[in-house]
Amino acid sequence: MGISDRKEREKQEMRKRIIGTAMDMFINDGYEKTSIRNIAEKIEYSPATIYLYYKDKDELLYEVQGEAFAELYKAFEKEATSTDPMEKLEQLLHSYVKFGFEHPDLYDLMFILRSPMKAVSEDWPNCDEAFEFLIKTITPCMHQLRFTDPGVASLSIWALGHGLISLFIRQRIKVMHLTDEEQRALITSTVDEHLRLIKK
Repeated sequence: MGISDRKEREKQEMRKRIIGTAMDMFINDGYEKTSIRNIAEKIEYSPATIYLYYKDKDELLYEVQGEAFAELYKAFEKEATSTDPMEKLEQLLHSYVKFGFEHPDLYDLMFILRSPMKAVSEDWPNCDEAFEFLIKTITPCMHQLRFTDPGVASLSIWALGHGLISLFIRQRIKVMHLTDEEQRALITSTVDEHLRLIKK
């Protein structure tokens, strides 16, 4: 391995270390309470080292967001596997909701917190793989759904899952005086009912 190859490997390892530490701190301590200096202290480097990789905390958070979306995509690949188009769509939506249940802090960074989007220019590549998975899953189902456009159908289904999980994470369903377990069961039932209603 040449010097340039070794330097590139070391650079990538440092980037992974920074992202991993930042993700843990954003989740455990909160985004607002975490600073570049805090992250630098955790990995035992100077803040200047982190600034060699990221211009500010928002750009770093955007990278963390990208890692979170990679985890969501892996969940889709693992849990939405049916060869039946409608069954696969059902698996996908339940996988999305399950991810929100199991990773509320990550979901917050991905979809609710405004800060990472400050690092976005025109497009949002972090979400590309997951959204493309949804499009590819829903397209073969179109003849069975009350939609005429796959984009509209995908946005509708995404909005349903996002709305339910956001209400759960931000504890807005508490107005119904349900336990967490009852809230999760209600959300799961709502997903099933929505899928039933959008079928022809």
